[in-house]
Amino acid sequence: QVQLVESGGGLVQPGGSLRLSCAASGFTLDYYAIGWFRQAPGKEREGVSCISSSDGSTYYADSVKGRFTFSRDNAKNTVYLQMNSLKPEDTGVYYCGRWSWAMCVLDRGGAYLDRGGRYVEVWGQGTLVTVSS
Repeated sequence: QVQLVESGGGLVQPGGSLRLSCAASGFTLDYYAIGWFRQAPGKEREGVSCISSSDGSTYYADSVKGRFTFSRDNAKNTVYLQMNSLKPEDTGVYYCGRWSWAMCVLDRGGAYLDRGGRYVEVWGQGTLVTVSS
């Protein structure tokens, strides 16, 4: 069964850190482009980051650039999102998703596309991140 399972969410104070995990089963993560997305209460889902297969190139939304790091452990068939310097506006449910292609799709400016996840084939169930004092 093809599945993604996120974990690692929780309550953290502003300025704190969390590491989210997304474990895959039923397929090999390294063959696909994988994305992290989030959805805040009352807002649309937005893309946070994308990692390409093969070379592991990563791309980030401007709002998290320099604070979040997307990585992959092929031996564990798991990807991670290290989130540092968290802000209240980072609060939301975080999802990982798998596209059917191998590389993050970029526009002419080098920013990755499908931030809303319209073409994501496989979704995890989500993990809640709350940043609050």
